[in-house]
Amino acid sequence: MEYEKNKSSSKSSSDKVLIFDTTLRDGEQSPGCSMNLEEKLRIAETLQSLGVDIIEAGFAIASNGDFESVKKISDTLDGPIICSLSRAAHKDIDRSAEALRFAKRKRIHTFLSTSPLHMKYKLQMEPEDVLDMVIDSVSYARNKVEDVEWSPEDGSRTDHDFLCRCVEGAIKAGATTINIPDTVGYAIPEEFGSLIGMLKNKVPNIDKAILSVHCHNDLGLAVANSLAAVKEGARQIECTINGIGERAGNTSLEEVVMAIKTRKDLLPFDTNINTEVITRSSRLLSAITGFSVQPNKAIVGANAFAHESGIHQDGMLKHSGTYEIMTPESVGLNKSTLVMGKHSGRHAFKSKLKELGYEVSDNHLNDAFQRFKDLSDKKKDIFDDDIIALVDDGIADSGDFVKLNSLSLECGSKGPALAKISLTVFDNIEEIEINGDGPVDAIFKGISSIVEGNYKLQLFAVNAVTEGTDAQAEVSVRLIENGRSVNGQAADTDTMVAAARAYIGALNKLIIKREKKSLINNLVGK
Repeated sequence: MEYEKNKSSSKSSSDKVLIFDTTLRDGEQSPGCSMNLEEKLRIAETLQSLGVDIIEAGFAIASNGDFESVKKISDTLDGPIICSLSRAAHKDIDRSAEALRFAKRKRIHTFLSTSPLHMKYKLQMEPEDVLDMVIDSVSYARNKVEDVEWSPEDGSRTDHDFLCRCVEGAIKAGATTINIPDTVGYAIPEEFGSLIGMLKNKVPNIDKAILSVHCHNDLGLAVANSLAAVKEGARQIECTINGIGERAGNTSLEEVVMAIKTRKDLLPFDTNINTEVITRSSRLLSAITGFSVQPNKAIVGANAFAHESGIHQDGMLKHSGTYEIMTPESVGLNKSTLVMGKHSGRHAFKSKLKELGYEVSDNHLNDAFQRFKDLSDKKKDIFDDDIIALVDDGIADSGDFVKLNSLSLECGSKGPALAKISLTVFDNIEEIEINGDGPVDAIFKGISSIVEGNYKLQLFAVNAVTEGTDAQAEVSVRLIENGRSVNGQAADTDTMVAAARAYIGALNKLIIKREKKSLINNLVGK
């Protein structure tokens, strides 16, 4: 029987759009984006400063690491709702409830595939059995927490009548939020907006839950689809910082939020996001994951507020609104030159960090201040971006199993490059001289000869932090070993030193992963 139009339903009058951040869950599923507990907590604290409404802290049953991160974030943060993802299984829901035990505000997010393709090939279940499982899992989760979110995986390719039945059943069972995913990024805006409008009109009890959307970016339409859904009545958007996530990623938090803020004429909605924290959040995530933001990325890219064309520059000098639809300050950018140098004191440096949006521990401050002093001796002009790179570089440091003591190079057009490297490896000093096909090859060969393993270089990228020949180079490295990938990032005025430190940073993360796997194997063996 087809669902009749729900004549009594009407478009929500609420103009508040909730921001559900899944950087720590869906975002971390990007290859090479895995984070340790300390890194996840830093991101979560920044998300709280950013003003997100809900943080999906992880998939509690996926691993002990995910469970501990959800638990730690729940116990530490007191602002946002903390959410854990669960499959439609009692053991998953139990694990999420346990991890969320100390959360001041908690949510369990459970999901089940509903499209014909997924039900036939993935679940191998009949639709009626899927509907029963939806109702059972939501009811079970509601007995654990008051706030339950349910998602029909591959919702955008689900039969409309069956989707309506599942949504109605989930709400009756206790779901307070219904999230419609475009799991494979297949929908286009008009189509996806109509899907949300259809649910608003046809599901009798839709007014008992908040409608949410979770869009993937496979066709580059995640933000557009999310905004189309909001115009049709969705009041929660699931997104990630820098748009990271599976395959082509998720809806970009910074893009969708600034679109709502900038186009009030067509999008008369509000969010709770402190947009001035956007740039800091983007840079922190980039530093931790080693995923550099492309220069032409909207909102947070290096070129987002840059103007090179003579015509554009002329217009900007006359009125910034000619070529900028938002101000750099509105997203937390500060274009001023740092009026500090090697004679600046710790107090002034700390004040500058606070101005840039950083609250750091004493140990981290000491390290950053010393490196600032070292940089002041090397570089004539120091910019805010230089300071940000210093701080983020320190944040990205994941351990000190391997340390760089010294590096010297001989290279040029007349022969192979020679690298002389000294490392401290687990408190032992190791040194090597080695040739390579260029300085980078020699450095990486030397380090991998000292720190052995079955790992391979998957990514090497260099970006200039600021302009000029004395600019700091920011190097990103990705290593992969037995299917596990890790990232390292470092900044230095010497590109080769930055490359060595980035490679070592990735190695330290790899060692942590090895130790965790060894611990798990030992526990399983017992």
